[in-house]
Amino acid sequence: MTKNVGGIDRTLRIVAGLALIAAAATGTVGVWGYIGIVPLATGLMGWCPPYAMLGFNTCSVKK
Repeated sequence: MTKNVGGIDRTLRIVAGLALIAAAATGTVGVWGYIGIVPLATGLMGWCPPYAMLGFNTCSVKK
């Protein structure tokens, strides 16, 4: 798995994921808020499966 998620993209995914999970945990939104696990995981891993399938790459480091 080659990294395909860059710095700003990763940061936004992690923040959005944590916000959704926190909102779900506090009852602000329903259980659907736990979908925040997906952007959190892709942000932490630096790899996004849809990006790989579509050929997108926001990572500045090319390997």
